[in-house]
Amino acid sequence: MTSDPPPDSPTYREILGRAWPVVLASVSTPLLGLVDTAVIGQTQSAAALGAIAVGSLALSFIYWAFGFLRMSTTGFVAQAEGAGDSLAVRVAGFRALALGGALGGALCLLQWPLVAFGLPLLGAEGEVQELSRAYFGVRIWAAPATLMTYALTGIFIGLGETRALLALQLLLNGLNIGLDVWLAGGLGLGVRGIAIGTLIAEWTAAGWGCWLLLRMLRTRHADAEPFFPWARIRQADALCANMVANGNIMIRTLALLTGLAWVTRQGALLGETTLAANHVLLGIISFCAFFLDGIAFSTEALTGAAKGRRDLVRFDRAVWRSSVIATGVALTLGAVLVLGGSSFIRLLTTITPVVSAAEAMLPLVAGYVVLSVGAFQLDGIFIGTTSTREMRNAAVVSAACFVLVSSGLTPHWGQTGLWVAMLIWILLRALTLAFYFPAIRRDLRGNSA
Repeated sequence: MTSDPPPDSPTYREILGRAWPVVLASVSTPLLGLVDTAVIGQTQSAAALGAIAVGSLALSFIYWAFGFLRMSTTGFVAQAEGAGDSLAVRVAGFRALALGGALGGALCLLQWPLVAFGLPLLGAEGEVQELSRAYFGVRIWAAPATLMTYALTGIFIGLGETRALLALQLLLNGLNIGLDVWLAGGLGLGVRGIAIGTLIAEWTAAGWGCWLLLRMLRTRHADAEPFFPWARIRQADALCANMVANGNIMIRTLALLTGLAWVTRQGALLGETTLAANHVLLGIISFCAFFLDGIAFSTEALTGAAKGRRDLVRFDRAVWRSSVIATGVALTLGAVLVLGGSSFIRLLTTITPVVSAAEAMLPLVAGYVVLSVGAFQLDGIFIGTTSTREMRNAAVVSAACFVLVSSGLTPHWGQTGLWVAMLIWILLRALTLAFYFPAIRRDLRGNSA
């Protein structure tokens, strides 16, 4: 049973205390990709480097579809923690872990059709395709561990244990980097060495994370039910509600992926220089997103806990204070991009036409980062309160509008038209979510009465 929070909770300090470990955990992940690229790029052929790119991209697309294991778990766990219901915390956590393991096992069984259909779609041919198959064939056996780690991430965020999440990610990425350097570089195993290193690191991190979680949950075991409440975990109505929420989040994720794929397609139609410039700019936006995500994850846990307590005052306080911090972070990032964005671009590419095309879009990119704070914060609120149907609807509507708007603007204004359309997209994401926000407060007000 959780103790009552302080009367002024959540404070600005509490929100920042939850956010900074998430930011560090997120920033550690791209480092792994850079090390893998450097190891293969320095010791193997171009085909090997291409195989790593294709294989990891294929797995990323597959795993991204199961992002609901992180998001829905955060909401369910945060609400149970806020209500002081230790049994519900265990049920939500163990159910997510079981689902992650089962889905990962299904991916292992389906690996052959996934390879047969997926790799050719990504343009892998000849030696690249053969090496990609070898890489995918090893790494796919880590699927249960990967998806269980998604669930662990959601549980730790929902419990407010973001330092545990940081420790988990540092173990995963640190061990992965060390094994990849040793196996691929030191022992000369190349692509297979990278895959083996990742496989070992994923299972080690998942095992350690489960052990850490069991310790946390045992300290919270304040009810008379068994520690492993299997009967509750298998309860049909709860499982059905969980799957509905997960399905809504999956559709929402696919809508966002469709929008991003459309950006790539439109950029390609404008020529390889524009395509490359947009790739660089989207990489910068992704880096900025780590900081906004850190605040949004705190918002998820705090609003979810407030819903669990049926406490509208704490809900409003969590929304307002986290949004103030997030707005400050977004404005700072926007200013950094306006003043120093050219330096970031030149760190990523030295191709003069690409640099020029990317620099011309910097004011719009900075505006995108600043305006994205609304979508990030509202996403956090809707995940924390498990308002997944509304998230699904907002994502589908805004993505469809973006495709239509960009189809009209890009042929006339080129790259500028595409980025103006992206500004409209991020605003629409926030506005469509904001349309549903009053209903969340009404629900909380009614339950608080």
